[in-house]
Amino acid sequence: MASCAAARMFAYNATLCACDPGYYYSLSGGNGTGSCAPLPGGGWGDWQVGAAGAPRNQSLYFLAPVLSIDVVRRLNQSQAVLLEVAVASLLSWLAFCAVARFAGRDPSGEKRLFRARYWISRFDCLFDNSHWAGDQQVLRKRKTELGGTCSMASLIIFTGLLTVLLYQAIKRHSIEMHRVKPANAPDLLSFVNDLEFHITTISSMSCAQAVAPSTFTMGTPGYMEFRVVPLPTMFTYSCANTTQGPSITLKCNGCRMPPRDHYVSWQFVDLPGQPATAVGFQFNLIARQHGNDKHVSFVSGTVNSDGYADDDKLRTFRGQDSNVLKIQLCPQMYNNLGNLRILQPLVQDFKQGSAFTDIGSLNASLQNPRDGVVNTTLYISYLSDYIVEISNESVVGPVSILASIGGLYAFSVAICLCLMAQCEGRIKKLRDEDTRMLNILSKRRARRNWDKVRKYVMYTWCSSNLDPTDRSGKQPEASSAK
Repeated sequence: MASCAAARMFAYNATLCACDPGYYYSLSGGNGTGSCAPLPGGGWGDWQVGAAGAPRNQSLYFLAPVLSIDVVRRLNQSQAVLLEVAVASLLSWLAFCAVARFAGRDPSGEKRLFRARYWISRFDCLFDNSHWAGDQQVLRKRKTELGGTCSMASLIIFTGLLTVLLYQAIKRHSIEMHRVKPANAPDLLSFVNDLEFHITTISSMSCAQAVAPSTFTMGTPGYMEFRVVPLPTMFTYSCANTTQGPSITLKCNGCRMPPRDHYVSWQFVDLPGQPATAVGFQFNLIARQHGNDKHVSFVSGTVNSDGYADDDKLRTFRGQDSNVLKIQLCPQMYNNLGNLRILQPLVQDFKQGSAFTDIGSLNASLQNPRDGVVNTTLYISYLSDYIVEISNESVVGPVSILASIGGLYAFSVAICLCLMAQCEGRIKKLRDEDTRMLNILSKRRARRNWDKVRKYVMYTWCSSNLDPTDRSGKQPEASSAK
């Protein structure tokens, strides 16, 4: 950084430049020039948690849900579409019946809508024995226009609800059940996983400034179980330069879950013209069962400060105090995936170390050799007291489906029966509408039959035989038979 004229940049030691707190120097193109850029990703947002190869959106301190929000939203939308179609069909049927009722009034029975009213009454297949009857009258089976309307309406409601029920039965035939059971030693020893921890220090530093760890600690300091173990006995260390800073990788192949916690620490130091500063940490933690690359559990995200901080100030990490990223490995046993045993990594907490929020204190730290370090500690905690057991269980069976179908049918019929009873009880004209309609049809049928008889007589005998008087009003003369 030869010039400090760029935005978000200040000078220190008279000849060197550094970025403001919360910004790091990032190359913006292939010409070698760069600028001070803020932390990508917006801090604690945009975390991803995945389990057994199925990524899900997840917040902090919460286990992976059974169904993601997107799946639930799509399921609800599909049900809503089916119900909307059923409601639209019901309203269309009721509108057609209303139009036929009011526009099909025809005492002669010649209109097509009157004939439509008759066929609507023939659809009365559910309520033909449930119509209103006066006192001291024998209940008889009869089909009415209102009964046909309500019968078809109840069938439309039942069909719509049945479609939604079958859709749910197909889509949610089984659900994923999570159970927590106490863990014992044989169960914990059966978890053999390949672990990968990728921690990227977001900064303008490089791997040349990294001081690789040579040991890691096990257990709790101050207790008899506390041990300091050489790093190669469990982890393999590597460092790679990325566009966002040096990425530290710790791998453990075929690891069994020990009952003690692990601590791995590394640091970055000052080099001439390259101060040890960072604005955040990006992590990607992966676990898979040893010998099974098909399923994987992971957690990834970005942190920049204490998640419980009330201020929104940007920070630059630098100094002796270590930044601690606490990881918990939760044992999960998938009975629905061939007894898959996999560790689910979860980020439990982040404790920030030495950090600066104003230019003055950061400038003083850059000129202090004692602060020329960025310490990072990975704290791996094993939740070995309990095991999350995951399996699929059926939520619907043939008996429950049949019971649900019967309930939907009774619900649909009860609604329309109540509507029909209210209408017939309050509107007396509807009580004998079937008699009036049948009388109209009977008269029309009788007139049609009588017209047929008249035509038969007319073409068989002369038309005068049908009329006792001629057109002049005189009686016809009797013909003498010879």
